[in-house]
Amino acid sequence: MLTYIIRRILYSIPVLLATSFLLFTLVSIPGDPLGRLRANPNITRAQYHAIEHSKNLDRPVIVRYGYWIHDAITKKFGTTLFGQRKIWPDLKRVMWHTVQFILSAIIISVIFGIAIGVYSALRQYSLFDYTATTLSFIGFATPVFWLALMMQVLMVQVFLKWHVRIFYTSGLSSPVNAGHGFHFFIDRVQHLALPVIALCTLSIATYSRYMRASMLEVLNSDYVRTARAKGLLERRVIMRHAFRNALIPLITLLGLTIPYLISGSVIVEQIFQWDGIGRLYFDSIAGRDYPMVLGLTVTTAVITLLAALFADILYALADPRIRFEDVR
Repeated sequence: MLTYIIRRILYSIPVLLATSFLLFTLVSIPGDPLGRLRANPNITRAQYHAIEHSKNLDRPVIVRYGYWIHDAITKKFGTTLFGQRKIWPDLKRVMWHTVQFILSAIIISVIFGIAIGVYSALRQYSLFDYTATTLSFIGFATPVFWLALMMQVLMVQVFLKWHVRIFYTSGLSSPVNAGHGFHFFIDRVQHLALPVIALCTLSIATYSRYMRASMLEVLNSDYVRTARAKGLLERRVIMRHAFRNALIPLITLLGLTIPYLISGSVIVEQIFQWDGIGRLYFDSIAGRDYPMVLGLTVTTAVITLLAALFADILYALADPRIRFEDVR
């Protein structure tokens, strides 16, 4: 397993380099990054060329990419395009906030998706199964941004009518609860609830449908019928023989949906004014700050690769027949 993990990490290095070069080219070439400085009447031509030279914008793309790689490795992505603000402190701050956000969405999606899918399979064509199927189709059809806006309106109306603060509709935390401790934890949960619900609704619908289909296929397999014929308890048949094998397709889906959650966080964080990767992404693109955009992109690419590696490890934990010693 350790050899497989090291090999996967080494294989990821050229992938990251190729991806970063393509992104660097696509982000930095179009338009004029210093266009607003050029339009500023208070900036002289000499000052403009000095700024352009200090940011290596007067050099070919391949040379600029080399400078960016050097800054990314030795200076933690260097500084922003405008000014000398370091990129890494902003990256570290928003990355921790987004990890809280996405990890909460993943945990809730997996727990509810698996529970609904398994119970629907065990109670096929029951009232619960039909209800879960209908709600999952509604979840598929509901846009994330619309659900987020509707929940904001609902919570605001509840607060205005009954003066009861159930969940917050924007921000990370309340100023009075900044810090640590139990009150800070409750306050953070109140701020996290609505963004997490908006982001994980589609994931719950997806996981429940895949889990139901996978569980039904496994329950009708020969080895499950053999286990029942041997007189094993139904609970043992379901949990030991059926459930673990039904998890394999869901693990694959989990590795594929993490990039969706990261991209979906761009919209949700903007709506709820959540200080995370998505909101900083949006602001950096609007300001044409391509060093920050590239730093965020590489960070999310690393998170995605780690998620795929984690999914591969879960394969071996879910199915003992899977081994990685002979994988090349």
